[in-house]
Amino acid sequence: MKPEHYKFPFHVILHPFDGFWDMKYENKGRTRIAALIVALLVLSVILQRQFAGFLVNYNDPRYLNSLDDLQYTVLPFLLFCIANWSVTTLMEGEGKFKEIVMATGYALLPMALVNLPLTLVSRFMTNDETAFYYLANSIAAIWFFYLLFVGIMTVHQYTPFKTVVTLLLTVIAMGIVVFVGTLIFSIAMQMYYFVYDVYRELIFRV
Repeated sequence: MKPEHYKFPFHVILHPFDGFWDMKYENKGRTRIAALIVALLVLSVILQRQFAGFLVNYNDPRYLNSLDDLQYTVLPFLLFCIANWSVTTLMEGEGKFKEIVMATGYALLPMALVNLPLTLVSRFMTNDETAFYYLANSIAAIWFFYLLFVGIMTVHQYTPFKTVVTLLLTVIAMGIVVFVGTLIFSIAMQMYYFVYDVYRELIFRV
């Protein structure tokens, strides 16, 4: 990939309307860059949960698991992209699945960039300075939601109101997918244990 492909995400987060427009119509976005940003976010979350200063870190090191951090970052990302694609397909959205992935991935960049330096700085903070830690995290989260809103609106060529409705329906669709997936998993486990118990019973009787 060319150097401008790595610079483009910074253009997007600083000039979201122009950036997402160029991503969709000028073919300047790359799914590999979006995946790299998600990977950077996962790494920053793992480091933050394990190494942030004790004044802002309430996690018990004995129960930390990097696989859980991976599960709570990558899975929601993929679930959002799939749910948004499903909803917008029914609502005449112009965005392709690839564009949704890129827009969502690029929108995560502020959170990935803020987490790493905050983790380092938090180790030297006093109790009075922790307010700046939470403020920076809040600004990064708000920045992400703003970029996501603009990205989805631009990718699908929606009005602001329709974008809000679409995002709400996407969250509902995510909940439905999680519910159905949990239900299927629960039924599958019950069937497994039933078959296993029958098998054991037959073995013991034979």
